[in-house]
Amino acid sequence: MTASKGQVVTIRYTLHVEDELIDQGELEYLHGHRNIVVGLEEALEGRAAGERVVVSVSPEKGYGLYDPEGVQVVEREAFPADAELVEGAMFYAEDPQGNPMPFTVLSVDGKDVTIDFNHALAGETLNFDVTLVAIRPATAEELEHGHAHGVHGHSH
Repeated sequence: MTASKGQVVTIRYTLHVEDELIDQGELEYLHGHRNIVVGLEEALEGRAAGERVVVSVSPEKGYGLYDPEGVQVVEREAFPADAELVEGAMFYAEDPQGNPMPFTVLSVDGKDVTIDFNHALAGETLNFDVTLVAIRPATAEELEHGHAHGVHGHSH
């Protein structure tokens, strides 16, 4: 069995940006459903359990290019009164369709709060070292939901 659309793939990975370790661990995902960055999913396509894949993913196939228009200045009163506004704090806004849009506080200057809608890794080349641990067919429920549920199931 290989990593292909509709298969649940378990990977063990490390992620570096330049020489900095950003993340590592084990992840189970539903292949072909955009549950991981596109460039990594493409690199894993057709690979079998036990294989190791080392790949650099460009920003275009990772978290996107950095968009300067993603940085905005909003008034403090746009936040709940009890919100702790400090550099690096993360919040969510909603787009017109009600989808969550995460953003990060860059700075607070009096009544002005500078926020950034770019992903923290936007514009970065992602260097993955991945071992495919296991591959199994997805259940009907996982396919319906569009993500892996794991061995203990899942409740929404």
